[in-house]
Amino acid sequence: MSATDLAAVVVTLLSMMMVAVMVVAVQSLVRTLKELRLTVDELRGSTLPMVEDLRVTVAKAGEGLDRVDGIIDRAESITTTVDNASRLTYKAMAPPLIKTISMVAGAGRATRRLRWGRSARVIEAGSAPASRLEEAV
Repeated sequence: MSATDLAAVVVTLLSMMMVAVMVVAVQSLVRTLKELRLTVDELRGSTLPMVEDLRVTVAKAGEGLDRVDGIIDRAESITTTVDNASRLTYKAMAPPLIKTISMVAGAGRATRRLRWGRSARVIEAGSAPASRLEEAV
């Protein structure tokens, strides 16, 4: 055996070892890809129902928000109506109430004047000078 033959044998053995290593690596890669495919299938099988449940939940939440929006619109409408009614009631009731209070106060003064005579008028006035006050008494 010559050096060339020996080199050819060594290169052949090294090539066979490299092929064997490559075969083991490819088998490991194929095994890992199969496991990855199984894992992806399991994830797909479990996540698709979750996504569907999520869609249903989002749809229900949207319906709930629509209902709440309607309730808020109605509440705003009621608030506006009550505010207008309150304002109209105040405008309708305030003048007669003020007039009634004025009439009661005037009637009270008139009753006191009639009851006590002329002296009550001078005393009530409070701004009469002392000489007029003496004349009245």
